Amino acid sequence: MSPEENLILSAVKCVRCGAGYGRCDCWSADSVAARKAVRDASSTDPVTISLAGHPQGKGRARAFLRGGHISHYTPASTRSYEGMVRTAAMEAMGEGLPFDAPVELTLRAVFAVPASWSERKRQQAIMGAAKPGKRPDLDNIVKAWTDALNGVVYRDDCLITRMAVEKTYGPAPLVVVTVQLAGGAA
Repeated sequence: MSPEENLILSAVKCVRCGAGYGRCDCWSADSVAARKAVRDASSTDPVTISLAGHPQGKGRARAFLRGGHISHYTPASTRSYEGMVRTAAMEAMGEGLPFDAPVELTLRAVFAVPASWSERKRQQAIMGAAKPGKRPDLDNIVKAWTDALNGVVYRDDCLITRMAVEKTYGPAPLVVVTVQLAGGAA
């Protein structure tokens, strides 16, 4: 391998355990076969991932000029949030392999009710009478989650054929995502 290829591979991390390239056995033939058996046994079971904390959207890619070439990077806050989502997804998946068939995704972003609201208005918001019309945008929240779940819950987000998404108020901020095979019963 060339020095450039070694440098690239040194930055590659396993999506399951986070170890450096070639330093884990997550993708060995035996490990994959064992996880495939687990996934085959429960292939129709939906996977639900929950992450407590304020919902965050995917940040806009930033561009910079270095040596006459334009490069892009994802903001650190987005990378960090996607890492937390990925970790929660790996815990929810256990030893199962990612779905490799069309899937449906349901996402519910729950925001904390503003403390300045009266108790009556807070209760109405929790009951669904008021919806959060504030940032982050719902589509950015979905993008952060669908990108983070790539390779963990499903092979690629191109497999998502249907989505149901919602922003709502609740007693505590969190995001709950359920992924199931398309046409499957929840």
